[in-house]
Amino acid sequence: MTRADSSPSTAALRMQLAGIGKTYAGPVLADVSLSLQAGQVLALTGENGAGKSTLSKIICGLVSPSSGSMLLDGQAFAPTSRRDAEAQGVRMVMQELGLIPTLSVAENLLLDRLPHRAGWLKDKELRALAQAQLDKMGIHDIDPATPVGQLGIGQQQMVEIARNLQDSTRVLILDEPTAMLTARETEHLFAQIALLKQRGVALIYVSHRLEELQRIADQVAVLRDGLLVDVRPMAGVQEAELVERMVGHHVHEDLQRPIRPAGPVLLRAHGIGRGKAVQGVDLELRAGQIMGIAGLVGAGRTECIRLLYGADRMDSGKLEVFTQASQRHGLRGPWRSPMQAMRAGIGLVTEDRKSQGLLLPQSIRVNMTLSDVPAIARAGWLRSAHEHGVARSLIERLRVRSHSEEQPVSTLSGGNQQKVVLARWLHRECEVLLLDEPTRGVDVGARAEIYAELEQMAAAGKALLVVSSDLRELLALCDRIGVMHAGRLVQTFERGAWSEQAILAAAFGESTQPNPTTQTL
Repeated sequence: MTRADSSPSTAALRMQLAGIGKTYAGPVLADVSLSLQAGQVLALTGENGAGKSTLSKIICGLVSPSSGSMLLDGQAFAPTSRRDAEAQGVRMVMQELGLIPTLSVAENLLLDRLPHRAGWLKDKELRALAQAQLDKMGIHDIDPATPVGQLGIGQQQMVEIARNLQDSTRVLILDEPTAMLTARETEHLFAQIALLKQRGVALIYVSHRLEELQRIADQVAVLRDGLLVDVRPMAGVQEAELVERMVGHHVHEDLQRPIRPAGPVLLRAHGIGRGKAVQGVDLELRAGQIMGIAGLVGAGRTECIRLLYGADRMDSGKLEVFTQASQRHGLRGPWRSPMQAMRAGIGLVTEDRKSQGLLLPQSIRVNMTLSDVPAIARAGWLRSAHEHGVARSLIERLRVRSHSEEQPVSTLSGGNQQKVVLARWLHRECEVLLLDEPTRGVDVGARAEIYAELEQMAAAGKALLVVSSDLRELLALCDRIGVMHAGRLVQTFERGAWSEQAILAAAFGESTQPNPTTQTL
């Protein structure tokens, strides 16, 4: 990949931040001062909880700073709301999507400027304007009339990005915009970023994918524990150097390790399917190994994992589970509900932690121990002291940044929320763990910690299945990688016999090779 053009169209200062600070129960930002030029991409990076999202929300009017001031094109800028910031040309694509699921794609894209006459919506014009907005992101396979709630999370993210590609934008903040995008969709986004730069738009790009930052950013700013620890030109910055500035220590990923020994089969799927989303998938998960599932958005990866967990009903096929829990309860799929899958020893880390994985108003303690309440009870009564001890132990084990186990999960950063979801299954001790985008929006340091936990689970004889849009993640973690295309598991690769090019070819449906390893995963 070639680095995007980094020459700003003008040297004018677009935005200045002076001494920005924010305090909740404690300080989360302190004395952050930055300057952003028109036509410049500033990479904003740091660990989860470092303050990146808080700073972004201050700029776009969602949060008021406790101290400091901002200038936009030399004028005082203190937005009172997101709408106020957008009216002044400052927009943000948030990691937590802001779409309205009951409205159509077109209505979401043009919600603040719906074409109408005498109070009646002009459907034809709405559709045309929406399609033009989708075309900016290279989106040609989504009908603008489709309700957003029917789209997958990756497609929703593409719509959210398209919604914010407005002509009036002066500053655009992108918070983990490619977390659920394929390589092709990411290329469309980068092309739009190049066009925005030429128009003089200033961009703040928040990402944990450092290879992306090296490609598109002109400057990089590093936050650690709410402090701005470094600002420098992106050119020439090495990934290892940037990681050390973020986390304060060296982080190593071993892409060349040997395959783990395969233990007995713990879960076997025979021809499972649901409509056109999943069609005739066969796979086996073995003790002591991690299997990955790659594929494009809409290939059926999430739908497949939901069938294995009983979150959706199968139209065809069957499941066999050989865990101790399944033998104890005499269970065999297909499941009637996720609760039955849990009783069989299966856990799921969902791709959308906020709407499907967490009770946001509840405490860290409640969310961590919810998966196995009997383990913290006696004679029908919760043992409060034991429950608190379990939660504190898991917080320490996973290094969850929090004030106490009673802190509401909604107040944690995305990466720390993800650790809470993972802790739930460490508490329950499931034998098969399904993980859908387990490190989405998670920083390099936290990602390494999550990888270490997954390695320990595999070493303890668990069977893991990981769905990820990040091929580098699958290459680092997995012993085998299955590739889905158009609802089918089209090919499976073993560690030592795969290549990135072959996996991508299979994902795009370009591989015609047989799949000899599917039956022996």
